[in-house]
Amino acid sequence: MAAGRIFVVAGIGTGTGTGAAAAREFSKAGYRVALIARNQDHLKRAADSLVSSGGEAEPFPIPDYAPNSVKSAFDAIKSRWPDAPLRTALWNAGASHFKPFLELTDDDVRQSLDTNVVAAFAFARESILAFRKQDVDEHGRRGALLFTSATAATRGNVNTAVMAASKFGLRALSQSLAKEFGKEDIHVATALIDGQILNERTTAIKGEEWANDETLRLSPEAIAKTYLWLAHQHRSAWTWELDLRPAHEKW
Repeated sequence: MAAGRIFVVAGIGTGTGTGAAAAREFSKAGYRVALIARNQDHLKRAADSLVSSGGEAEPFPIPDYAPNSVKSAFDAIKSRWPDAPLRTALWNAGASHFKPFLELTDDDVRQSLDTNVVAAFAFARESILAFRKQDVDEHGRRGALLFTSATAATRGNVNTAVMAASKFGLRALSQSLAKEFGKEDIHVATALIDGQILNERTTAIKGEEWANDETLRLSPEAIAKTYLWLAHQHRSAWTWELDLRPAHEKW
């Protein structure tokens, strides 16, 4: 049973996308949910929603995704639930800049690399340090570290130079960690999101007709169910990488 175990997710946006959906899915499975993000209002709203549905959740706001800020969030989670094991951690934060190469600024490059690579390193480090202190559970794992990634992690394209560069780095990090820590019964997995996810922002851009057609966009709830499945895979058959796309994707 998952009761008492912790699920931590970094990056919930406005609370209408993948991070918040994953929080709900793991909460329904009995996990205590730790929410990490920069917007305190969105964090509180997401946590309150989980609690009102009968779950146990806490917001852990941070000013930025600098390594020290990420570490402080993990320290706060440990203080909040000192005796509960951290079993699943999801890195769902990201920074995307879709621009022609010559229009990219130094700040664009720095923000993309800092969020998609540097901060992901810090999140992975804190997660793995926590996992290593724990015994294996009924799934044969000490913990599961999941990354939300993108098609840009495997191929560059027009206007994706900085995103592809940083997502390639995230994919390399994930693959390296899977190889290094699998032997310690720590499961590392990456989901390549190949398409646009239904959320408040994409609906405003694409319109209601698009939002209502589930063949054209990814459902955050469906992604969340895949994450729970990944986290509970037995160690005799672990997935490192998978891709998720809507049925009628055109990318």
